[in-house]
Amino acid sequence: MQLKTVRCICSFITLTIFLLPDGISQVNPARERISINEGWRFMKYTSTPDKLIYDIRPEVADRNDNVVADSKPTEAVAVTAATNVLKSWILPSANDFIKDPAKQHQRPGGNPGSDFPFVQSNFNDASWEPVNLPHDWAIKGPFFKGDPAEVGGGMGRLPSPGVAWYRRKLTIPVTDKDKMIYLDIDGAMSYAMVWLNGNLVGGWPYGYNSFRLNLTPYIKPGSDNQLAIRLDNPANSARWYPGGGLYRNVWLTKLAPVHIAQWGTFIHTKNVSATAATVDLAITLENNSTTNQRIDLVTEIFTINEKTGKAGNKATTFPRSTNTVPAGKKIQTDNSVVLNNPMLWGPAPAQKPNLYLAVTKVYANNKIIDEYETRFGIRTLQFDAEKGLLVNGKPVRIQGVNQHHDLGALGAAFNTRAAERQLELLRELGCNAIRLSHNPPAPELLELTDKMGFLVIDEIFDSWERKKTPHDFHLIFPDWYEPDTRSFIRRDKNHPSIIAWSFGNEVGEQYTGDTGAVVARKLAEIVHDEDSTRPATASMNYAKPDMPFPAALDLLCLNYQGEGIRDAPAYAHLKGIRTSPLYPAFHSKFPNKMIVSSETASTLSSRGTYIFPVYNGISAPVSDSTGGDPDNRFVSAYELYTAAFGASPDKVFTSQDKHPYVAGEFVWSGWDYIGEPTPYYTARSSYSGIIDLAGFKKDRFFLYQARWRPNLPMAHILPHWTWPERTGMITPVHVFTSGDEAELFLNNKSLGRKKKGPYEYRLRWDSVQYTPGTLRVVAYRNGKPWAYDTAHTAGAAAKLKLQPDRSLIKADGTDLSFITLRVTDAQGILAPDASDLISFSVSGPGEIVATDNGDAANLDPFPSPVRNAFKGLALVIVRAKKGAPGVITVTATGKGLASAKTIIKTN
Repeated sequence: MQLKTVRCICSFITLTIFLLPDGISQVNPARERISINEGWRFMKYTSTPDKLIYDIRPEVADRNDNVVADSKPTEAVAVTAATNVLKSWILPSANDFIKDPAKQHQRPGGNPGSDFPFVQSNFNDASWEPVNLPHDWAIKGPFFKGDPAEVGGGMGRLPSPGVAWYRRKLTIPVTDKDKMIYLDIDGAMSYAMVWLNGNLVGGWPYGYNSFRLNLTPYIKPGSDNQLAIRLDNPANSARWYPGGGLYRNVWLTKLAPVHIAQWGTFIHTKNVSATAATVDLAITLENNSTTNQRIDLVTEIFTINEKTGKAGNKATTFPRSTNTVPAGKKIQTDNSVVLNNPMLWGPAPAQKPNLYLAVTKVYANNKIIDEYETRFGIRTLQFDAEKGLLVNGKPVRIQGVNQHHDLGALGAAFNTRAAERQLELLRELGCNAIRLSHNPPAPELLELTDKMGFLVIDEIFDSWERKKTPHDFHLIFPDWYEPDTRSFIRRDKNHPSIIAWSFGNEVGEQYTGDTGAVVARKLAEIVHDEDSTRPATASMNYAKPDMPFPAALDLLCLNYQGEGIRDAPAYAHLKGIRTSPLYPAFHSKFPNKMIVSSETASTLSSRGTYIFPVYNGISAPVSDSTGGDPDNRFVSAYELYTAAFGASPDKVFTSQDKHPYVAGEFVWSGWDYIGEPTPYYTARSSYSGIIDLAGFKKDRFFLYQARWRPNLPMAHILPHWTWPERTGMITPVHVFTSGDEAELFLNNKSLGRKKKGPYEYRLRWDSVQYTPGTLRVVAYRNGKPWAYDTAHTAGAAAKLKLQPDRSLIKADGTDLSFITLRVTDAQGILAPDASDLISFSVSGPGEIVATDNGDAANLDPFPSPVRNAFKGLALVIVRAKKGAPGVITVTATGKGLASAKTIIKTN
């Protein structure tokens, strides 16, 4: 028996945008969406903060964050709330996402905080820091060093904990007196509470969810209105770097009293074929007036031009519908149309991510009162227990990675270009899928995955009732699990790139038998109620097939259990979860459920760093004596060494190839990320990425590329070949190639030709004695030359080279150029151990935003224009100034090195 679940989907909600001189993005006079990212004042407490707290939190007895990632979560600590907390005034902000009216919250009387100076219009905030959004208050540092530290390596050693305020004036014209005015925040880290004109409007505690607050009752049309937002980011609240602040976009939305509600459309498709598809459209209408309203709806569908991203030709029109919306109520109206010869959305590169645009117009008395756009895609999904994932009837092997939300040296502050660059490099790798670990992303990231053709597992929680850190989500789970889950799905459910919803990652409820399964079923029911077109799942690193937890899931998402956890001889001495490879057991117990590895590998390495001797097996845990350098906090880049619970790529590939029914994998992780620096928690960032924090490829990149792009002729030699201290010493050479055999040459002398055997994914020459010169490999496929690579011995570092990823960027204040610096010898060969101190400078209409070098142990502040190269490389990130087109000249200098310049043009 096989379970074949057909899912047909859509895409994302947006608005038709016209750019006006004052920065307003407008569809029509009845609906305006205004960016209010500019012109904020910011203040973070350096001592005891104010007492305007959401709720009491438990005391933290143990602040050690150097905990193995698969440690067992523990029970919550009970605390008694004080009478002066503001929780009761914030909870009503969730009411739109609590289905049972009896469980919705009533706002108490009173107006807490109204007499606090920061919420008053006449408070002088001139001494506060001027900032624009998105803003991450912690990324500029400084890093906390040593142990014990105020913030340890788990949260990235940056000052993200604390309480801070943001203030901004809102000018609301008299002409808006009859409009609904909402504040839309895409993400605020965390425990956001909002005041307008001294009135507590509401808030949202979970830092990753987008949310809306109704400002209308507190607006003073025709005058300035004072907006004040308080954020409270607890210490010991995360297992990775959360960032801090209003770190995503913030909007003011103006609407007629009758309008399409927040995230108020859902498009899904059925009966999809090459000749036709049925498009179903559900619209939620909201009437905030005091009388019933009779309205007409007209929705047209357009193609989207893949180059411009704008509406193209009209494809079809839904039948016009007439509806009556009662005063003060919401209604849902459904419509359907057949679209002929649909262009299907599918994952790149084998399929094309075609998108459509639905434009819905709302009329009252033949006058347009609202207009709303929904981008969507037409496609089918099948989750087959034997064949894996099928998209539009075609099998698609999941070649995925996990991604945390930070953008390296830019921190948590979202930037579209930085996110696009990450996806571009992952696409070059051969990656076709992203698991968003372990929280909802910025909306713009999903717009990118839709456009670029990535599959996505969208995830919301890392913990439920049991805690992983003292102040994580478990503190608010009882009150907020339903509104957080429902709002998360409503925001994202029109994205065709999303194939499944994950409502938990390695949660402690795996350990609690039937009790934990009850929570899982409760969350799954909410997911299905919001979206019945996709499966609901959670990732398991402990739950076994005979436990009740996996029965609650539509898909079986296994973290590390497929290849086995601490089951190989090299891991026998370690404490913790110990699991034999469980693909067969899960497949036998659940023969109708598709299995995917939602986390694999957790291989660790420092780019360009090689430590000897080299382990002669295929997978080993890193230690101070095996693959690790505790003095410099490096991990060997032979790509054999792992976290305690992890496995090398070679071991993972073997397990998956032996069990072809497994739909694929999501590697931990695609990029290095800030925080969780296993195994060296005095460092700042992770070692697990296929790509380092600066965006430089590790050797592992080519091992995965060889597997994921088998038709790409490629070969890659490691290590580098500049070892003056190792002359005559054994220096193993490994080759990653998409070929099936290869011959290695040292100074034109053959060191032998090797062929990949069964379940072999690299070719190894483990007895090579180092001699300076040139290593060259010729890879073969089916006996014919396929690809080549060389590694030359470099001379002394002599000069610098700058290479921008783009030489033309927009002068919009947000677009970026990522510029790679290389330290080379006189002949232009990379000096692979160069660590020279490099100074960067710019002239013209641009500025340096940050620098990095990919070294997880480097604790120099990211904004510094001075950075040591790491293994011959460094990165400088340059931003064009808004409204100032021209030429930016970037210069790099280093003592005793020939300097380098590059030009960035802006328009």
